[in-house]
Amino acid sequence: MSEMISYAFMQKALLAAVLVGLLCSTLSFFVVIKKLSFLGAGISHTALGGIAIGLVTGVDPVLTGSIFAVGTSMSIGYISKAGKVGEDTVIGIFYASGMALGITLISSFKGYYPELFTLLFGNILAVTVKDILIMAAVLFTVLLFVGIFFKELIAICFDEEMAEAGGVPVNLIYMGLLAAMGLTVMVSIQLVGVVLVSALIVIPGAIASRLSRNYRSMLLVSLLFGTGGSLCGLIISYVYPVPPGAAIVLILALLFGLIIAFKLLFDRKRPILIKE
Repeated sequence: MSEMISYAFMQKALLAAVLVGLLCSTLSFFVVIKKLSFLGAGISHTALGGIAIGLVTGVDPVLTGSIFAVGTSMSIGYISKAGKVGEDTVIGIFYASGMALGITLISSFKGYYPELFTLLFGNILAVTVKDILIMAAVLFTVLLFVGIFFKELIAICFDEEMAEAGGVPVNLIYMGLLAAMGLTVMVSIQLVGVVLVSALIVIPGAIASRLSRNYRSMLLVSLLFGTGGSLCGLIISYVYPVPPGAAIVLILALLFGLIIAFKLLFDRKRPILIKE
């Protein structure tokens, strides 16, 4: 362990893993409560279109991908509400369209894009100081947003109509949550890539939902597992020849599976009380 931390690139990778773990697990809490898991997958895959625009035009693909991801997430929210179209339908359309745009641009323009593999599958070992500063800025912004509107976000996640009746600006805050998801997806791509980022934004909250009895403890458990899973996956990838992103997601998925199995076993052994 001491040898691992002696390398500068591992120090940056560990810091990035903590930042992204905190960021994803914070939003994972709301994603699970609001049932937005498919939205996370939709944003991450749609972002490929924005990434491709950056690659073929020579602009920073993280910047173009971020703009595209935030625009997509907010567009999904607006169209599903204003157009009265099912959210899953809108997500499916954007999901396919963003992927199609990305594939079309990358295949139509000549050139070799080495960054594409990193963005698709993640490479946290190549993270730079600039990347860490961006992650820290996004984390600060998201935590500030969540801290200011925490009660309103909880109200919206549980019952939008009641929240609106209580004077909560539901549409505005919901759009803010979607924008936060878009930014989170893009900065997390450096850690696990487009392919796996949706898992990082879903699994910590899913684990916490099985271990918690109230939303406060659920948020804390989500933060614990999201950050811990990111660090464990990174350490495993250092010891064994496993890609860091894949290791992180597999660790979290394994923990979720073990918790589900334990819950099923525990519930089966619990005595059944029959009321006559």
